[in-house]
Amino acid sequence: MSVITNNNPKCRMALVALQNVYDPEIGLNVVDLGLIYQLDFDEEQKKIFCTMTLTTQYCPMGENITDNVKTSLKETFKNYEVELNLTFNPAWNYEMISNEGKEFLNR
Repeated sequence: MSVITNNNPKCRMALVALQNVYDPEIGLNVVDLGLIYQLDFDEEQKKIFCTMTLTTQYCPMGENITDNVKTSLKETFKNYEVELNLTFNPAWNYEMISNEGKEFLNR
């Protein structure tokens, strides 16, 4: 699954940073898990709009993961505010995992 964006260079930078944010229960980063759906950048207002999901609505580490996503984006784009939208539409499924992630999980 590819991430929707309005700024490809900044999106690539953000995804590199987000590869350091892990789902602690699975041991795989949020990018390879396919949890990041959209990253848009508002240059005028210095805002990042991130739409993402979790593996389940009842993920016990959900707040930790979303906080770490925000922190990672703020550290990468120092003068930007981050607005995170958590969605479950479409619902996450194993097909969203990258090939590297599936290899890591031995799937």
